Amino acid sequence: MSAELDALRRRFDGHEPGLMGARREFAVLCPLVEKEDGLHFLFEVRAANLPQGGEVCFPGGRKESGESFLECALRETEEELSIPRSEITVLGTPDFMAHGNGTLLQPILGLVSAAGTEALSPSPSEVSETFTVPLSFFRNTAPEIYTYDLLPHVQEDFPYERVGI
Repeated sequence: MSAELDALRRRFDGHEPGLMGARREFAVLCPLVEKEDGLHFLFEVRAANLPQGGEVCFPGGRKESGESFLECALRETEEELSIPRSEITVLGTPDFMAHGNGTLLQPILGLVSAAGTEALSPSPSEVSETFTVPLSFFRNTAPEIYTYDLLPHVQEDFPYERVGI
């Protein structure tokens, strides 16, 4: 085997594919809790002092160096809601979302145990409140979808010929 081929094999051994060009990676836990009327998603409202204050979201944040998306989502959930990672059963990894600004967001679907729900104690510096919405609401309610045209702002000296245009 050539040294070049061996180097390629070592480079990609155990490699997890990601988004090419991603400069920032985030993970969120999409926490489900069981209630008498079925499964509910657990949401949080970001604290007013944060740049995204008042935003309704799932617990999550930026991935730290060497951390997997799963580890990130569980760590952030523990930091924001005090739900121990041992009280979360991971159900799966839905499709990730990518933004043109180089941001990748990986959701993780997880079931929070009854003990985890009892441990719920939002960090006031990060979360102003939490609430749940029945999963049936999302099954039975069509989403409102809004679109807009994204128009490029191209500089006059853009090298069209160098990119084959």
